[in-house]
Parts: sequence; C-alpha cells; structure tokens
Amino acid sequence: MNDGPMNAERTLLCPRVCLGALAMMGSLCLSGCTVADLATADRYANGLVVVLPGIEGRSIYNVNIARGLADGHVKSAIEIFDWGLGAPGGFLVNLTALERNRRQAEKLARRIVRYQEAFPGRSVHLIGHSGGAGIVILALDALPEGRRVTAAYLLAAAISPDHDLTAALEHSELGIWNFYSPKDVGFLAVGTSVFGTMDRTHTRAAGAVGFRAPEHLDQAARDLYAAKLHNAPHNRRMARAGGDGSHLGWARPRFAENWLAPMILADVDAVRTPHYQAPRLAVSEADPPANLSGR
Repeated sequence: MNDGPMNAERTLLCPRVCLGALAMMGSLCLSGCTVADLATADRYANGLVVVLPGIEGRSIYNVNIARGLADGHVKSAIEIFDWGLGAPGGFLVNLTALERNRRQAEKLARRIVRYQEAFPGRSVHLIGHSGGAGIVILALDALPEGRRVTAAYLLAAAISPDHDLTAALEHSELGIWNFYSPKDVGFLAVGTSVFGTMDRTHTRAAGAVGFRAPEHLDQAARDLYAAKLHNAPHNRRMARAGGDGSHLGWARPRFAENWLAPMILADVDAVRTPHYQAPRLAVSEADPPANLSGR
C-alpha cells in the first residue's frame, strides 16, 4: 500500500502544532505583560538588558525571562524589544521576512548606540529567544565599527548552525553564549527544516545542534570563534536551574534567575574591572554558576 500521503501528513504535523502553539503564546500576553517597572532611571544607570521575543512576539515567556533576571538581582534596566508583526499569522512573516528583520535589527542597533551615548561605560546585554536570537545576531552585525555590547545570550536560536558569526563576535566584549538542546525537535529540527531558519536555510537550527565555524573562515576568524563563541549544550545542572531543554524551557523564570542572572552579574563585574581579559571564566558544560541554588 502506498502510504506516501500519510507520511507527508506526519512530517507536517509537528511544525503545524508548533506554529499553532506560537500563535497561542502570543495570545497569552494580556495586561500582565509589562516590564515598565524594570526600565526606571536608576536601573538605566546600572546597565541595560534587552530581551528579544521569538516569532510569537511579546508574550508571557519573554516577560518571564525579564522577571527571572530581576529576581536574580540584576540591577540593570530590562527592556523587551518586540521586533515582530503582531497581527494574527504574523509569526510566519516574522520567521521568513529577512529584509524586514534586518531593518528591525538596525533599529535595535541604533537603540544600543543611543543608550551607550547616554550612559557610557555601562554594560549592555542582549538575550534572544528562538527567532529573537536571530535578531540579536543581525543587530550585532549592524552595530557601527568600534561599538560593542558586553555579551549576548541566545536561547534556542532559530538560526543556521554555520551562520557566519565573525562580525557579531567582534561586536561583543565577552562573547556570545548559545544555549542549545537536541531535545528541541519540533521547533528547531523539524520546524526549521520545513519552514526555514531566520537566515533562510532549511536545516536543524543552532538552538538544537550548536554553532560550527564555516569552512571558509580564515585563521583570524577561527581564533575569534575559539575565544568568544561559547556553545552551551543542555545538561542536568541546567535542568536543576529550571530549564528542561525544551524550546520554551529556556524561557522559564527560574532558569533566568538561577543561570542567566549570575552570568550577567559576573559580566558587569568584569567590565568594571580595569584591564579585564575576555572571555571571562566560562560556565562550562559541567559547571553551573557559582551561586546556583539547586532547588
């Protein structure tokens, strides 16, 4: 019996479910999805953290990241940069409209420059979840020469694993952390293979398999990768910290509080120390942040 149509239906079922889940995620953000109290004048004087949602747009998940950071004693201002279209069905446009996404990334780059001009020497962190991780990379690419953020954290990045990160790495002081998990099958294995990644390739994304250096890189670029790209595969300590390795698990407030917040606090201390050397002491595959509670 020819079961080709049935197999095709099975192949498409997972991404259909995922896209439906994204649509529902966007609808979860009602009156409680505000972080205005985390963007006050005294917080801006301490630094800036920008959280970028996935293709669903502003939702409870990116608010959870912001709240988790605050619970983890991050004193910087925390903003959510909602880069996508909010209209019903906009999540598919957000994934596929590369030129529009480049323009949104340029807006973020200008926002970073304005902040740095107003608050010179303060730390700037970017946290991108899923499609938002792609916008982080594009925004780093768009920064003017000589401008750098402190560090960038990518959670379940919906971008191809061999995307050239050279320019993005050059625009970060302490590097780019890529938190990835092979468990993320529906969104970042099947989903991005069918619908494509943020940089328009059809493959398993870096949020599922990690980044690798493109073959065309010269030795200087490979050295930059070695110094500033930190692939962080999901492990049991991350699970203890609150992130279960699923696509949405990275956005849980406990993971932001127990894992990301200590890293940001360490970064802030590093950039305030004269003559610091990058990269800082890494949180390796085996080692959690020093103050991980293990709850």
